[in-house]
Amino acid sequence: MFRVLKAATAIAVVAASIGIFSGRAYAHESRMVGPYRFVVGFLTEPAFAGTTNGLDLTITDTRNTPATPVEGLEKTLTATVSAGGVAPLSIEIKTRFGQPGKYAAYFMPTQPGQYVYNIKGKVAAQDVNEKFESGPGRFNDVESTAPLQYPVKVPGGADLVTRLDSIQSTAEQTRIIALAALIVGIAAIGWGVLMRPKGITK
Repeated sequence: MFRVLKAATAIAVVAASIGIFSGRAYAHESRMVGPYRFVVGFLTEPAFAGTTNGLDLTITDTRNTPATPVEGLEKTLTATVSAGGVAPLSIEIKTRFGQPGKYAAYFMPTQPGQYVYNIKGKVAAQDVNEKFESGPGRFNDVESTAPLQYPVKVPGGADLVTRLDSIQSTAEQTRIIALAALIVGIAAIGWGVLMRPKGITK
């Protein structure tokens, strides 16, 4: 009985491990660029709007067995990130300490939705001009933090901009109304002076 229980436990651990690593692989896109394998995703997944994150990039040379990490690419590759129809942001590719072939480029996504990385440059003699888009079967979109917030919901990203625009618009309207009231008040005083009967000084 003990042996059966021990075997069942071992199987459960293996199954859980497969599930964990499968989920992790699913959250990154793997693509061949010439003989080089690019694996791209977010540094922290799931990725949430309003929290620091960035490009997670791994590059290996598949001509070797096993594939070997490619180093020094922070000098030959550039990257941008874009989302929401806004002009792309240049992000600096940096090496990750103690992790050959792995690179990062940090930024803070400020709204949920799809994000697109563009990676350009060279890997040795191989030209690189690749677009990696978040989405099903690739790597996950950025998610809103609203469902996780407790006990108070706080606006962030696009919601905050919308609220600030609304406040600014309201303030502008208040300013215009106040100016109009001042003009009307001055006009009323002037009209009263003009209509005062002659001979009355007070």
